[in-house]
Amino acid sequence: MSSVLYDLPGRRAIIRNRIIGVITVLVILGLGGFVVYRFIETGQFSAEKWYIFTFTTVWEQILAATGRTLAAFAAAAVASVVLGFVLALGRMSDHAWVRWPATGIIELFRAVPVLILMMLLYYGLPVVGVRLEAYWAVVIALAVYNGSVLAEVIRAGVESLPRGQSEAGYALGLRKAGVMRLILLPQAVRAMLPVIVAQLVVTLKDTALGYIITYNELLYYARLIGTQAQYDRPILQAGMVAAAIYIALCLVLAGIAKWVEVRMRSSQRAGRGAQATPSGRATTDTEVIAAQRGAGKFDSSAL
Repeated sequence: MSSVLYDLPGRRAIIRNRIIGVITVLVILGLGGFVVYRFIETGQFSAEKWYIFTFTTVWEQILAATGRTLAAFAAAAVASVVLGFVLALGRMSDHAWVRWPATGIIELFRAVPVLILMMLLYYGLPVVGVRLEAYWAVVIALAVYNGSVLAEVIRAGVESLPRGQSEAGYALGLRKAGVMRLILLPQAVRAMLPVIVAQLVVTLKDTALGYIITYNELLYYARLIGTQAQYDRPILQAGMVAAAIYIALCLVLAGIAKWVEVRMRSSQRAGRGAQATPSGRATTDTEVIAAQRGAGKFDSSAL
């Protein structure tokens, strides 16, 4: 049996793929073992290198720095999602005076690296008499960049839907705003949710760039710990602790997104199960929208 995109491998191909897989695993294990060996040889696992992490004050500061990282991420994530929807709707507008500025903003800020945006906001604006705190420079730069990326994600999700979805809405008398709000955007968000979550994970990790403009987040404090000469400069140890925290935060974010996706699917199934006529025939989404619109209209024949 075969599919359009993939042919099932034969016996030789299976053996070849297994050999390649075994070799790849052995190479990765070998590289990992070499790294661990070098760490042991250079004393990176010695008690002296990790001594600084035995202080309660250090962990309190690490937690505080993690809180500042999450504060910047939360504000940037909300702003980027909102901006992404606004720019996506602007780019799909029928009016050229809305569509072209939205397209220009998206293309411009997608092309500019986040670090340059942060540096322009923090070091460039004071030249013209405007000063921003490091926190706001980080949040605005992340929101503008990731909002532009999410705008393209949302637009791609809407345009990937069958044309019949929008045509059915127009046939019911809905205007473009109603078609977008009731039909296209809910389906596009569900379809593109994994991509949106992946971009939010990138947003979380990009908060680490704030240390370059002296924003006191997790990486900034880890670098500060790593430069302590009286504790034998534990830069690798501080980096590993910071990396472990970032990995945990990303896993939590991915878990929340998975939970939201499961809830959305279950609620969608429950809604479809409840949409049934007295004869037992399940109604379509188009019929449900028509019924909702018709329920709010005045019935003149009842007089």
